[in-house]
Amino acid sequence: MNQDTPTQHTPPIQGIAVQSTAGDAPLTGRIALVAGATRGAGRALAVELGRLGATVYVTGRTTRARASEVGRPTETIEETGELVSAAGGTGIAVPTDHLDEDQVRALVGRIEREQGRLDILVNDLWGGEHLLVGSVFGKKSWETPLADGLRILELGVRSHVVTAALALPLLVRSDAPLHIEVTDGTAASNRRYRENLFYDLAKNAPIRIAFGLGEELAEYGGMAVAVTPGFLRSEQMLAYFGVSEENWRDAVAREPAFAIAESPHYLARGVAALAADPDRSARWNKKSASSAELARAYGVRDVDGSQPDGWAYFEDTRYGGKDGSADEYR
Repeated sequence: MNQDTPTQHTPPIQGIAVQSTAGDAPLTGRIALVAGATRGAGRALAVELGRLGATVYVTGRTTRARASEVGRPTETIEETGELVSAAGGTGIAVPTDHLDEDQVRALVGRIEREQGRLDILVNDLWGGEHLLVGSVFGKKSWETPLADGLRILELGVRSHVVTAALALPLLVRSDAPLHIEVTDGTAASNRRYRENLFYDLAKNAPIRIAFGLGEELAEYGGMAVAVTPGFLRSEQMLAYFGVSEENWRDAVAREPAFAIAESPHYLARGVAALAADPDRSARWNKKSASSAELARAYGVRDVDGSQPDGWAYFEDTRYGGKDGSADEYR
């Protein structure tokens, strides 16, 4: 457990709506950008911010006309925008490659023209899973094809830096700027080597980005935080196991650790609650937090009513030698 984040004994913060009902939308009037919202955690983050009333610009590379290198035409950025609006917010889809500086400048310019400011910036840019199995996992850094390793750094680090650098001048116009970096692992869990140099750098960099930007944004009454899901039940992972959200537990026979899996909305509900928290800076600035830590702090639950803690499960059972079932960590 990261000593810089709330422990499992931290009581939920009271008075913050995390699952909106009619007339219950604490982010109404707030302008958000979720960069990398085509699928997975990014899509869920956009939807949950919209559920609390935000206007959410959503970006990604896969559109109804063209798929990105991820190769999944089944999820599009237009669909994400529609889901945000259906949840009660205003979803605005802007196809964007965040490695293209001109496209990011155009995106920020559009938000400035249409809204005049930005209140919430979520960097959930990645899209490198297709490189991991064949080129990264189980390989030493020098065995990883250099082009693939550098592409991982482009997708997982450079895209974040480009987006932050070009969007932060608009973000600091907000009365309470909020910058969120989405990664894989907390500062505590990522003290362990993440199997491969390129992947390790890609997933630790957002934690340091949040730490550094938290220092800089504090002057403007703002904050930055790095967040991570646990074992994410994304569309891509469900497809890998050949299951759906409705029967995902069927995959546990093939991969027992999947029993601790969480839906993308679990992290998203915690982040939406954090965004609605007027005291968020004192609690979270410059820190890293897991979906489970956010859930305990704000009293949110996953779509099945559980509160899974994937990182604690792996820490105790995989690395700590403890016998325990996933049910004990849900």
